[in-house]
Amino acid sequence: MNIVFSPQAKKHIRKLPVSLRKTLYKQLTLLSENARHPSLRVKKMSGYPYFEARLSRHYRFVFDRVSGAIWIIALGPHDEGLGKK
Repeated sequence: MNIVFSPQAKKHIRKLPVSLRKTLYKQLTLLSENARHPSLRVKKMSGYPYFEARLSRHYRFVFDRVSGAIWIIALGPHDEGLGKK
């Protein structure tokens, strides 16, 4: 499945430490192969039409599935970086 990054997500990725970038690419591989993988902890965001998945204990990424592709919308620290606070 194709993975597409929004301009906002690309900007967030550039700001991530290298170790978190490696984790992001590992998690995206898992997401494209099996969205129900336990380490992703995918859940629907309340009040939004998107899904949230775990990057690390404190970082999350927001995505949606559109026309056979996974769109990465945003990523960052839990709550703060996802526009919840």
